[in-house]
Amino acid sequence: MASFPPFSLLLLLSLLSSPALSDTGKIGINYGRIADNLPSPEKVVELLKTQGLTGAKLYDTDPQVLQSFSGSGISLTVALPNENLTAAAASQSFTDDWVRTRILPFHPNSGISAIAVGNEVNTIPNLTSYLVPSMSNLYASLQKNSLDSAIKISSPISLAALGTSYPSSSGSFKSDLVNPMIKPMLDFLRKTSSPLMVNIYPFFAYAANSDQISLDYALFRPNAGVVDSGNGLKYSNLFEAQLDAVYAAMSSLQYDDVEVSVTETGWPSKGDQNEVGASEANAAAYNGNLVKRVLAGGGTPLRPNATLDVYLFALFNENQKPGPTSERNYGLFYPNEQKVYSIPLTAAEVAGAVAPVAVNGGSKVVVTAGQTWCVANEAASEDKLQKALDYACGEGGADCRPIQSGATCYNPKSLVAHASYAFNSYYQRKARASGTCDFGGVAHVITQAPEFGNCKFPTGY
Repeated sequence: MASFPPFSLLLLLSLLSSPALSDTGKIGINYGRIADNLPSPEKVVELLKTQGLTGAKLYDTDPQVLQSFSGSGISLTVALPNENLTAAAASQSFTDDWVRTRILPFHPNSGISAIAVGNEVNTIPNLTSYLVPSMSNLYASLQKNSLDSAIKISSPISLAALGTSYPSSSGSFKSDLVNPMIKPMLDFLRKTSSPLMVNIYPFFAYAANSDQISLDYALFRPNAGVVDSGNGLKYSNLFEAQLDAVYAAMSSLQYDDVEVSVTETGWPSKGDQNEVGASEANAAAYNGNLVKRVLAGGGTPLRPNATLDVYLFALFNENQKPGPTSERNYGLFYPNEQKVYSIPLTAAEVAGAVAPVAVNGGSKVVVTAGQTWCVANEAASEDKLQKALDYACGEGGADCRPIQSGATCYNPKSLVAHASYAFNSYYQRKARASGTCDFGGVAHVITQAPEFGNCKFPTGY
């Protein structure tokens, strides 16, 4: 019988070996509107408030939308779109007028705290030279109205700005972007104490390299982890590895003092046949586990004291977005305001052990802290599963009688099914306490009753 340390001891050792935590991270949401069937902005504000979300990012400065957010207490990041960059760079009178008509009528009641100048300009070669002049003119316009300390200015870049991203420690920006765009922008951000905005999508890396990247690693699920060959740091998820590649690229240019805000990240609930990994279950796992990770506090392996400030993409499925099917299926909600899947979005929900769960056909699922089960990871090796099963049925004290030959849960006769029953028995007997559904990384918590033949998994003892 395998001998595992008591899980309370494992949890204690984990806490003692962890670096000092930074402030708890923040979760916001991207409110895109490339659709013809979305609810009114007023209803959107109410939806955000009922979900406990206190930060939202917009892609323009639509007056009706900004007016709807007035007095809501929701912090807004608004945008100066790419199509305005040439005018903004050429003339401060343009940015003066833009601030006068687009910002002043709604500040401070609408809670505008940041302006995103353009979006992923690094992917549009003919715009890169206009970016920092636009940001500088806009900053001067805010100064004229004494808003330069209240509203931060930055510009979201995509990971395509990196020439090298693996291993994370070798992260570097593309050489043709450094002098025209990256260094001037980082100088501006340093001067104004503003964060670098970054859009990070582990989904793209996984879909393109699913034969090399573990799905569990991409979804924040238990996995063996990846050790950075350059500095020896170990990564348990792809998101932090990608974020640290950005930090490393900034460090190589000596901008360690500039903070980073992740302005977009998400996972599609549906995709085309070649979009590997796009599904409701995976989207729920990625976004749900990401929220838990951010709200738990702490930074990344490379910057352990950083605060994670993350905006999920996106609030709604947007039916008029061009491109592959995935582009129209990143939303947490359908346009009718029903959830595509249910995940925790606040610290209170995370504390209540609300785990991510897919919602079929848009039907609403109410998840409570007691409705959780522990099951085996099907991707785990048979050797690890067997050792964990032996422990659960032996020293762990799980009730494994139903999975013995001839008993009610013997069929299906599979290691995954038997291990799942044993893991769940142990988990329920331990009152679903934190750390009691891990078994060395071969188990995880779910919020829908497991289905293994006719076997019924208990929810308590």
